[in-house]
Amino acid sequence: MSDNSTSGSSEPKPVPEARLASTVLLLRQTAAEMEVFMVVRHHQIDFASGALVFPGGSVDPADREIAARTDLIRGGGDTDAGVLALRVAAVRETFEECGILLARPHGSEALISAERLTAIGPPKTESAGAFRDFIAAERLELALDLLVPFAHWITPTAMPKRFDTHFFMAVAPADQVGIHDGHEAVDSVWIAPQRAVDEAHAGRFTLVFATERNLIRLARATDVEDAIARARAEPIVTVMPQVSKGDDGKRQLRIPKDAGYDGEVFAI
Repeated sequence: MSDNSTSGSSEPKPVPEARLASTVLLLRQTAAEMEVFMVVRHHQIDFASGALVFPGGSVDPADREIAARTDLIRGGGDTDAGVLALRVAAVRETFEECGILLARPHGSEALISAERLTAIGPPKTESAGAFRDFIAAERLELALDLLVPFAHWITPTAMPKRFDTHFFMAVAPADQVGIHDGHEAVDSVWIAPQRAVDEAHAGRFTLVFATERNLIRLARATDVEDAIARARAEPIVTVMPQVSKGDDGKRQLRIPKDAGYDGEVFAI
């Protein structure tokens, strides 16, 4: 009797495509230390639920539309709409998640004031298209020139939901106050980078691997000025962690040694 069964073989699962995304390390300097703005993700969010993260999210088609309009953006160091869209998404997500807007009134050198933002009212930009319409109606130019590239991480191929995330750094406007949106983010905090790591280790916060490594890297800076200078000077090495098992059989993550994260292999 012949057996035509193919039960012993299986097709490899397709690797989910990594969605383009932007994240912002929003910094401020206090008398005592440098702080970064972070939000706590809602527990029902399907990625990094309940974790302490930097504001950010996926690039939307409307971000590309904004990037192609010279009347809605300023700076960014590139003429490619796809590259500029990453910066647009960074500004949009920062505004949506914490109410801080990196934008200038058309023709002005100064950022939009907290007084004007208060007069406009709380963010009502439920979509990237709504954000586009908002900045056009208010005659604003997104300050893409204030974003400094910091890191580039891609989710491992084994994960069901993957992101190709570009991290940017920016100094928060002095008169704007960060707040969480109450939807995707349920809490927020200005916190020193090393303190965020220490409190996560103590069990107060949850940090995903990429966030923790970038906090540790950020904590090397002595102040905001030093952090910006380091980001401008250090080359960005793309990191896509590789999952493997060590000699002890435990799972570990391997990342490029020259990416600047104080190591190459990390236990998970």
